[in-house]
Amino acid sequence: MASQEIETLASALARLPGLGPRSARRAVLWLVKRRETSLGPLLEALEAVRDRLVECEVCSNVDTQNPCGICADHRRDQRSLCVVEDVSDLWALDRAKLYTGRYHVLGGKLSAMEGVRPEDLNIGSLLERIAAKEDGIGIEEVVLAMNATLEGQTTAHYLAERLEQFPVRITQLAHGLPVGGELDYLDEGTLAQALRARRPVG
Repeated sequence: MASQEIETLASALARLPGLGPRSARRAVLWLVKRRETSLGPLLEALEAVRDRLVECEVCSNVDTQNPCGICADHRRDQRSLCVVEDVSDLWALDRAKLYTGRYHVLGGKLSAMEGVRPEDLNIGSLLERIAAKEDGIGIEEVVLAMNATLEGQTTAHYLAERLEQFPVRITQLAHGLPVGGELDYLDEGTLAQALRARRPVG
């Protein structure tokens, strides 16, 4: 039997996505065996993130600076805005390094089953960003990068209707994405193909 402190650490790790109780215990054992070289740096990194973590006031990304690194990067194309459901989707797309515009995180998707309504999402701030001009440059394209789920596609259709009032080109990721698939779990090749084959909505 491990000490209560070690069991508490294993239980905490087991709550992370992709880690069950066995994987968590293996991770704890690995950290304990390498505590001098691994445990200290991990604790420092966790504390630094905990102390500095903020939500970007522009796009709702999570970062250690506000605005986030993506919104603060003036090299990115300000004429294109990619709308995603969650921060994990933003990170997945940006990892592929194929999209050079900016992002907007909705904070979820419309769901009658879960009681998520349009006012529960960051839709108002999205419309404000599209109506305004950042540094004198207006948004010309909105990419709806919703997950290929029923709720994701419902959200995309709703947004497309709301965006009809603006003189912007509305595109969405190609439907080569697997049905029920989520962006965070797709390989970069699939993401690349979906981004290249995006098409107008409607």
